[in-house]
Amino acid sequence: MQERKLVHSDIKPENPPERAAHYLDVPNMPWEPTKFRGIKIKVLYTDDTGVTTALFKLEPGAIVPLHEHTALEQTYVIEGSLEDHEGKCGPGQFVWRPAGNQHEAVAPNGAVLLGFFLKPNRFAYGEKFFTAPGER
Repeated sequence: MQERKLVHSDIKPENPPERAAHYLDVPNMPWEPTKFRGIKIKVLYTDDTGVTTALFKLEPGAIVPLHEHTALEQTYVIEGSLEDHEGKCGPGQFVWRPAGNQHEAVAPNGAVLLGFFLKPNRFAYGEKFFTAPGER
């Protein structure tokens, strides 16, 4: 069997600005407060449709109040744990919730989470984790 070698092309793609990659220095981004006590956020990506990728930092005992997922939500736990009436998710674990899923979550010992949202959640009192573009 012949060994394959990786060949780098001499052709360099040129992306127009609207198709350029966006690199973020996440460790140096500040944690922003949310409307929820003990929960901070780093918004990594968001657009006008509500698609959002964000890091969340929950202090020990922080509670994400009752809310409904209006579209698919995906969460990867980096540190700590997140619990609700359906289960517990710890470091290196992943949970996804379909549209219509309702829950309240708590981080008993704190947590750092990576969340992916297709649309913003619907909270009982209209709260939002952050202000999306166009809402400022």
